Order: sequence, then structure tokens, then C-alpha cells
Amino acid sequence: MRYFIQLSYRGTAYKGWQIQPNGLTVQEVLEQKLSTLLREKISIIGSGRTDAGVHAEQQFAHFEIDRILELTDSFIHALNCILPPDIAVQTIFPVGPRVHARFSAVSRYYQYRIRKQKSPFLDMLLYVFQPTLDVESMNEAARLLFKYDDFESFSKVRTKVSHFRCDIHRAEWLVEGDQLTFHIKANRFLYGMVRTLVGTMLEVGQGRMTLAEFERILLAKDRTQAGRSAPASGLFLVEVGYPPEAFQKKNED
Repeated sequence: MRYFIQLSYRGTAYKGWQIQPNGLTVQEVLEQKLSTLLREKISIIGSGRTDAGVHAEQQFAHFEIDRILELTDSFIHALNCILPPDIAVQTIFPVGPRVHARFSAVSRYYQYRIRKQKSPFLDMLLYVFQPTLDVESMNEAARLLFKYDDFESFSKVRTKVSHFRCDIHRAEWLVEGDQLTFHIKANRFLYGMVRTLVGTMLEVGQGRMTLAEFERILLAKDRTQAGRSAPASGLFLVEVGYPPEAFQKKNED
């Protein structure tokens, strides 16, 4: 049986989602706790990687097990009780054997959150950035993203991908109370792409880069041309989208 997990986490204490040898990751912790609760070795596959320090309000993963699970509220509660406070599972449900957490996903939606002033309640959950920003210029830069589909200039170097194309569905900056949020949704994202886009658009917002220069960076396909990456603390994976049919027949092939 294949099961999907919906979870959320604060990424501050982790070296990202994916298991790696040089630090604790969300995937590692979740696998350990599921294995403990189910009393057998469990391996999980996530919908995608989040970098060290990046948060997720909604993440999906799947695992397989050779038995039918009793997925009661008590089971979810028991799992959450043994997980650390910064990881929470919302639900686990069966899916068909061909539904894949990563490859069946059709969209990912991120938000990058900025405030001018530090908040004791939101420590490490936003980027404190005090310079005055021209939000309209930043939105003009964001609208340029719809003109292109190759974002190599905003990808970390030495990343192992076959291409740098992404289909952008949404890209805009919104002032929400005392918070400035960049909303971006696409079919896929490159390693480090959102944080580099944010860092470069902040240059535009400060008047340190023109829109023509921003567009030239898009066309350059050269990471050294783009601005610095914004800190991980402000970035949230907000939603992972799947086609409706992916979950319609949860127990059928």
C-alpha cells in the first residue's frame, strides 16, 4: 500500500528536507519516527526539497508498507507526540500505486515574507529588511518572469538538473499589513531559485538595479549576474498542487 503524508514544519533547526550526511533533516526525523511507530523500516519520498532553514506550511510525502494501516485520529496523535514540536503531521491517507509525491505534483507555491521590524513572536520566520522599497518596481520585475521560462541565472551552480525551464503561474509582491510578501507559484523550481529571485528584486526595489538590468540577468543564463540569495528564514513552501484525479481512487491502481 502507498500512503501520502501531509505535514508542516519550521525549518530553522534542519539542514533542509532531504537526508544528507552533514546534518539533521526533516525527512530523516520523519522516517525515524514513522519507523518507530510502525515497528518497521520506513522510507519516504517528498514532493520536493526545501533548503536548510526553509519552512513548509504544506508539504507532501509518500511511503509504502505491506499492510493496511488503521489511520485513526489516535494514530496521527501518537505520531505527532513523538515528533519534535517543529514538525507536525496533519493527515495520512492511501493513494493508488502510481500516485507519486514528487512526480505527480503539478505546482508548488512559495511565499517570501519580509518585515521592517523584528518581532519576538516571528523570530526566524521572516526576513527583517529595513531599507525603503519601491514595491511597484519590484512588481514590474516580477511581471517579467512571465515572459521567460529559462531561469538558469537564478539557480545555484552545480545543480544536477536536465534543464532550467519553469512555467511561472503567479509572481507578485503584496503589502499585507506590516509585512511585504512575495507570492510565486510554478510547476517546478530550481535549487535556490526563489531566494535568488527575491534577493535580486530587492536590488530593484532599492533602486540599485534597473528593470532593463533585471531582464538582462534573466537572459544571461549566468548565476554570477544575479543578486545575492535572500536568507532562508523568510521562505515558506505554502502549497503543493496535484491534479484532482490523483486522490480520487485512493485504493485503486
